[in-house]
Amino acid sequence: MEIETFLNSEIFTFVILPLLIFIARICDVTLGTIRIMFVSRGNKLLAPILGFFEIVIWLIAIRQIMQNLNNIFCYLAYAGGFSIGNYLGIKIEEKVAYGKVIIRMITTGDTSELADKMRARGFGVTQIDAEGSSGKVNILYSIVDRVYIDKAIRTIDRYNPKAFFTIEDVLSAREGIFPTSKSIIKRLFRKPPKFYRRIRIYRRMYAQRKSK
Repeated sequence: MEIETFLNSEIFTFVILPLLIFIARICDVTLGTIRIMFVSRGNKLLAPILGFFEIVIWLIAIRQIMQNLNNIFCYLAYAGGFSIGNYLGIKIEEKVAYGKVIIRMITTGDTSELADKMRARGFGVTQIDAEGSSGKVNILYSIVDRVYIDKAIRTIDRYNPKAFFTIEDVLSAREGIFPTSKSIIKRLFRKPPKFYRRIRIYRRMYAQRKSK
């Protein structure tokens, strides 16, 4: 009887219930964001497991919404949890830095030192001679774990600062030379790579210019 009275009380209806919906929504959206990361990287094990828990939590949250359609606080909690869940999912994705990328470096100068230093740091490098718009160029390819993007960029900036380079996602790679990676759990407790902070800065600068 006391439990039933508590469940029907105003403090449960307008405080505790919205808070539970808020937390549940944060959990399911965060899991969804991480699941999309694993799907895009072709992980066939973790993606469906996360998807199972994501939809279970979502069903619990949406059931409470449907049972309390006249409670505006439940709507606010649901929407707020969605927003925070997206943010947390992105932050976790940055910390985990799961997957690999290909770094394509193009330069007109001597690339032997850069290639040697990249290899000395554990990165596999393939070098190709090519023809650019203004003459001969050298192209270096290196497939790198995302967690080591900063390390690779620092090497490029130090030994060939004028090199033009692009970074693209790689779905999968095998039989290559890669530095030893930390486990996904250990990555959660490190700072996100500076590479992602640079991207956020560039996006803000672009948005400010566009607004002007």
